[in-house]
Amino acid sequence: MRAPGWMLPAVIGALAAGCSTGCTTSTPGDSSSPPASPGASTSSAPAVPPPDPLPANSPEAIKPPPPSVPRGPVSVTLVGDLMLTRGVPDASDALAPMSPRLRNADLTVGNLEMTLSTDGAPTQGDDSFGSGPAVLGPLRRAGFDALSLANNHSGDYGRRAMLDTVARIRESPIVPFGVGRDLVAASRPAYLRVGGTTFALLGFNAIGETPRATSTDAGALGVRMPPRTGPLVRADLAHLARVIRQADRQADAVIVLPHWGTQYTHEPEPIQRAVSRRLVAAGADLVVGGHPHWVQGVESVRGVPVVHSLGNFVFDMDFMAETMQGIVLETTWRGGELRRIRFVPYAMTPGTFAPRVVRGARAEEILADLRGTSSGRWAP
Repeated sequence: MRAPGWMLPAVIGALAAGCSTGCTTSTPGDSSSPPASPGASTSSAPAVPPPDPLPANSPEAIKPPPPSVPRGPVSVTLVGDLMLTRGVPDASDALAPMSPRLRNADLTVGNLEMTLSTDGAPTQGDDSFGSGPAVLGPLRRAGFDALSLANNHSGDYGRRAMLDTVARIRESPIVPFGVGRDLVAASRPAYLRVGGTTFALLGFNAIGETPRATSTDAGALGVRMPPRTGPLVRADLAHLARVIRQADRQADAVIVLPHWGTQYTHEPEPIQRAVSRRLVAAGADLVVGGHPHWVQGVESVRGVPVVHSLGNFVFDMDFMAETMQGIVLETTWRGGELRRIRFVPYAMTPGTFAPRVVRGARAEEILADLRGTSSGRWAP
């Protein structure tokens, strides 16, 4: 957590393009968090020391806003894996039930597991997920402000379609991150300024299939690690740590979205825990994973919550109960300090794959799956 009040050119551009609804200004006394749902589980954190200022001679330093600018509470909502094609009959219908909740947050972030172009040969057969840019309308109306593309499906129709997808999202009010024309571009965080707080969003793919960005080739920011892409490549992790440290100097809070782990299990891989410690040491303030398609536990690493998987948010995987349910993560921040997290369980409706908040025994069942592999102060 660094530099309260500093504002970057990238942030200004993101505001102009992507914060008409999801990114708003909070004033002291406003309630920035969505109302609690029956069945939701909430955790709060103790106060931490204020962040250090950005050095005045930093090349990124921009004149800060006046001290009178309010830095009230800010709500950031994160959801799991989004796939709005193949067996999902209508993207708008799938997103509609949760739209009021997503739009109520100041900033809403998801992981888009599909391309918005099919200009290329499918690379994963029937598991190649692609459509046209029309899905951007439903995504924006649902309240999404930023989307990670650092996953194993952004390259489903090759590099040209992958870069077309980035370009099409950039033409909308939504901000993409995690994929680019080379390693520098793929490593570039999305900076979003909300209510006087600057957030840096970073995503990386540890599953493969989507090309890994290099100094000369387009792709996703990648970390090669078990169980899918071989042993841990320490140079990949060192690069990611440098990117996080740089983002930490420029933003009040850094949120990292890894695409990692093993599918169809509630148990995180041991390597996820090891890598998450490195992410937090570099400056991550929140780590929220995806890919397993089931919820996975929450742990506290030096006081920072690491949510290993939120499960599917919209996905046409109706062959087991666990792939049809998940958790919305609702967080409340003041400046760069994470004050509270709330776990909101939901289940998708068969046929439409629309997630809806659940209560009672069904909610408790999903939260129990999350608790089963959770530990520390942030456990639900």
